[in-house]
Amino acid sequence: MNDFDEKTRVTQVVQRQPSDPGETNDCLVIIYSSEPGLLGKRFVLDKSTVRVGRGADNTIVLEGDSVSRRHCHFERRGGDWYVVDDGSTNGTYLNEDQIARESTLGNGDRIKVGPTILKFLSGADAEAKYHEEIYRMTIVDGLTQIHNKRYLHEELEREVIRARRHERPLSVLMFDIDFFKRINDQYGHLAGDYVLRELARVVQERIRRDEVFARYGGEEFCIVLPETPLEGALALAESLRSKIADHGFVFQGERIPTTISVGCAQLGAQGAGQELIQQADEKLYEAKRSGRNRVSG
Repeated sequence: MNDFDEKTRVTQVVQRQPSDPGETNDCLVIIYSSEPGLLGKRFVLDKSTVRVGRGADNTIVLEGDSVSRRHCHFERRGGDWYVVDDGSTNGTYLNEDQIARESTLGNGDRIKVGPTILKFLSGADAEAKYHEEIYRMTIVDGLTQIHNKRYLHEELEREVIRARRHERPLSVLMFDIDFFKRINDQYGHLAGDYVLRELARVVQERIRRDEVFARYGGEEFCIVLPETPLEGALALAESLRSKIADHGFVFQGERIPTTISVGCAQLGAQGAGQELIQQADEKLYEAKRSGRNRVSG
């Protein structure tokens, strides 16, 4: 399983005011990318047309086999910005939906080009929104829009302290997608990204507000369950396993069978948050060794 920390590259920002009434502070921020050097980078929309693609002649140059040489462009018409697909092979996505040809943009919209996600920030306070977005990138995974590993560790340590102080149970679920590499190889990386996002959405609907749900790395996820004993964690794990197995993951008209394996652990008398995660991870490996699409605790 992959084990990575999301790394945020914060680019230096020079405060820039519009020089004429027709000019704006509208910008695009890269919130998810397979290229670490691009993460957090801002592109001010100061031209009538801003092109995106693999070719070096584009304003925003992105790598990746799923990115066309001229993939899409951003075009200003009056006071609005539009994203326009330039006949790309794999399509341009706006807030998870593929656009037919073009679509107008609203503040906060997410545009996916190949493996990269850009966020559109508009208005006179776009500078402030940019700094807010950079902070958000330190705690939220750009692809799935759930919390990231850094936030998980911080919250887990707080919950460990609280559980010990009040002598209440604390459990953790670790799960990952079975044969995820096979999904990427058979259906493509865009389909793999879709499965990650959709799985996160399905799980998010099932958990409570006080439970911390985070992408731990790659196709691995973690849920922190305050005031929950092991038997409660096992019940939730089985519910999630069944729900994912029955869910229809359909990308570009093709159904992608998807299952998860889950490991559960409860905080003992000794140990910190990292030990609890390690115990749940060991149970996850046990579930995978015993056949996948199952729960171990």
